[in-house]
Amino acid sequence: MPVGVILDHLTFVPAMNYLYSLYDALVSISVPSDKARAVVDAMERDMGTTLATKQDLLLLATREDLLATKQDIEILRQGVDNRIALLEQQVRADFVRLDQKIDTLDLRLTVKLGSMLFVGFGLTIAAMRIWV
Repeated sequence: MPVGVILDHLTFVPAMNYLYSLYDALVSISVPSDKARAVVDAMERDMGTTLATKQDLLLLATREDLLATKQDIEILRQGVDNRIALLEQQVRADFVRLDQKIDTLDLRLTVKLGSMLFVGFGLTIAAMRIWV
């Protein structure tokens, strides 16, 4: 398959035209000829090995492949949504338990403080009766 560049969805222009133009442009701005040629050679190699044409992509993916991928993505999204919902429920349950523990501790602290005040007040009255 010849190396080429797609300008838009209808036009396929051979890459060599661009490579010659690039070479001419580099030489016109005083880039040495051997260095300009090296740049053009490197671009030609890259275009031939790393860039895909529309025809290359059509060989790789069919409509069924794309639909299957879309379905896989949807299944993954649903799985993530379900996992997030489960985590939200667990966090809510943890907050409810935490609130219950805080309420229990609050009650225990109130009872202990009230008991200490009652005992302290009673001891103060008893001490006052003894010294009077």
